[in-house]
Amino acid sequence: MLKRLLNYTEIKTKITSTFTFALTIAFLLYQRQTINWKLTMIFFAAMFLFDLTTTAINNYIDSKTNDQLLQFKRKTALNIIYCLFGISTILGLYLAYLSDIVVLMAGGVCFACGVIYTYGPLPISRQPLGEVFSGFFYGLMIPFILMYINMPKGFFLTYHLSLESISLEFKVIPFLTLILFSITPFCTTANIMLANNICDLESDIAVKRHTLPYYIGKKALSLFAGLYYLTYVATIIMVIFKILSPICLLSLLSIFIVHKNIRTFFAKQEKAVTFICSIKNFVIIMGTNTVVILFSILFS
Repeated sequence: MLKRLLNYTEIKTKITSTFTFALTIAFLLYQRQTINWKLTMIFFAAMFLFDLTTTAINNYIDSKTNDQLLQFKRKTALNIIYCLFGISTILGLYLAYLSDIVVLMAGGVCFACGVIYTYGPLPISRQPLGEVFSGFFYGLMIPFILMYINMPKGFFLTYHLSLESISLEFKVIPFLTLILFSITPFCTTANIMLANNICDLESDIAVKRHTLPYYIGKKALSLFAGLYYLTYVATIIMVIFKILSPICLLSLLSIFIVHKNIRTFFAKQEKAVTFICSIKNFVIIMGTNTVVILFSILFS
């Protein structure tokens, strides 16, 4: 039963959320920020369970169109989705209750987009924006919410709500820091979907699924490589502006392995053979960055 559940929710694909979570925790520790572990673990549980939910929804919907076999009877599979969604929603609402309306709104947007990613008349997964959405929500929203609940109140923004007016003030430097930090998880996450869509291009066209590679053709490969190289540029910029320690430049050494995987993918775009290159590069880049940030704490 457990094995079927883990296969149904594709537990092995949850590296995208867990690695981004770990990278953000490392950054908070480097910043000497006191971590509210209660809020942090509630967020992790809500995030992880909802990640399982979106995958289950994706597999449930896809089984209707591509003859994919489910690990459970359809009614059971649907009830599992309801349970995962319900628990993650309760945890999300509890987190918002313990924090503020910003977390409620950010979490609500994440939940809404997670559902319409594969469900509805125009699911995001069948459009050319899948890479952008996956990169945005995994790469930017996870760090934002995690930083927001742990940073001092007003660090990112201040707001005032009343019957007469609504005011909102953003802090430029913290948001620019967040954006720079999010480039790495954004690009590596988006590339997993991009590699998947490149490999599935012909089969996707057959079922009228027009993803980004359908529109940009061979340029998709250049984009694939460019996104990885952009992560290294982001690291250099963060070091220059003293957001990260110079020790973090050690992560640039991983470019040799990443470049080798890019060349392998360029030679053949086959799901069963080379799609794994995107997973390897994700783990290499995200893992290396997490380790060097934690290591740099010893010298800061």
